[in-house]
Amino acid sequence: MPRLSDLKVKLFTDGADKAQILDMAKKPWIAGFTTNPSLLKKAGVSDYESYGRELVAAVPDRHISFEVFSDDIPEMMAQARIIAAWGKNVYAKLPVTTTRGEPLFEAVRTLSREGVQVNMTAIFAPEQVAQGVEALAGAAPACVSVFAGRLADLGIDYRPIMQDAVARARKTKNVEIIWASTREVFNVVEADGMGCHIITAPADVLQKLPAIGTKTALELSLGAVQAFRADALAVGLTLAQPAARRVS
Repeated sequence: MPRLSDLKVKLFTDGADKAQILDMAKKPWIAGFTTNPSLLKKAGVSDYESYGRELVAAVPDRHISFEVFSDDIPEMMAQARIIAAWGKNVYAKLPVTTTRGEPLFEAVRTLSREGVQVNMTAIFAPEQVAQGVEALAGAAPACVSVFAGRLADLGIDYRPIMQDAVARARKTKNVEIIWASTREVFNVVEADGMGCHIITAPADVLQKLPAIGTKTALELSLGAVQAFRADALAVGLTLAQPAARRVS
């Protein structure tokens, strides 16, 4: 089991709560941040541009992804250009399709060649990976976000698509793969073992990483038993036992 210092995969925090982002930015092993409209809604963000510019000013030295929210391709491209102007460390996130299933591969190809740093997101299928990497290859720095965790939620083996995505991106000079929708700490270990460039995860997952590699399985077992015993004593659990039978 590796320790945090052994990991080569870049660690991004997935979330939109500003206070949490600033707290995670204090950790030198956090390399970037990703947001999306669902996370913005959860964080109560309404003035998107003010929020984005304030965040970039607070964290100017690490990757930050902000997603477009239009469902019209020309307008999505216009929003991506606006978002990209917020800072040199900003990536404009565009989904792989509109809500009608219209692909955005040509849109990201154009933006990337204009110099916009693109994070193409909501990718689940191998053909989406192939077309996304091809569209972005050879232009501005870019990312392709594969939702491994959501595939796993439906019992789909995400390992083949992740391995294929990493292999394709490694053949380019500018495209990196983001392992997205992370569910557990072991996903970080998996991503690192596959040679994935980046993994983005909620802060509560990332905050567990300093502990990896610090205990053996037997130590964990003993710790669990001790915790169960301590909790039983703390609540005063009792069970009435029958009196011992006398032997005449």
